[in-house]
Amino acid sequence: MAYAIIETGGKQVRVEPGRFYDIELLSAQPDEKVTIDSVLLVQNGAELTIGQPLVAGATVQGTVLRHLRGRKVLVYKMKPKKKTRKKRGHRQEITRLLIDSITLNGTVLTAEATATAEAPAATPETEAAAE
Repeated sequence: MAYAIIETGGKQVRVEPGRFYDIELLSAQPDEKVTIDSVLLVQNGAELTIGQPLVAGATVQGTVLRHLRGRKVLVYKMKPKKKTRKKRGHRQEITRLLIDSITLNGTVLTAEATATAEAPAATPETEAAAE
């Protein structure tokens, strides 16, 4: 299983190919391809590559699915005995990003490649046993 840890929006996110993640708002339109260069760690099977601070030659490609707003967070401030109350809400703008592939030094790690590597291929003996 291949995964990477990327930095976007001031946060670190563990991403895998073929999955989508909600991250801070990106300035890209829906269905647009995005490349993230700030990759901190890449793991492909037993091979682990750690950056200091970034992994050289590693990128993560993704597709912007849509822009949305997160859950509302209420901020309530009150000073006791003063009749002072402040209620304010905040909704964070977020982007839903589908991770297409992770590239490390020209080697592309995709969801299909990791799925076929983990699943054993069907042989005639196993097909006959299944019938």
